[in-house]
Amino acid sequence: MTTEKLLKFPCQFPIKIMGANHPNLLTEINSIIAKYCPNFNPEKDISIKHSTKGNYLAITANVTANSQEQLDNIYRSLNQHELIKLTI
Repeated sequence: MTTEKLLKFPCQFPIKIMGANHPNLLTEINSIIAKYCPNFNPEKDISIKHSTKGNYLAITANVTANSQEQLDNIYRSLNQHELIKLTI
């Protein structure tokens, strides 16, 4: 069974991102996601948690996914960024 059949598009989809606690991290994430989701609103669509020592941020970005291809493109772009360590 393909993922396309598991998800019914459009849908709200949470993307979990772990990255270095760097001043540009959120701006970079917002820019990447906005490229594929024009209606993305970082002020209401992102939640942030700091790691215990403050070196990393755990970010959940809730996007409106319209296709598996769109999600794949977002994940691919996020994973290529040097400040991002992991996406789920």
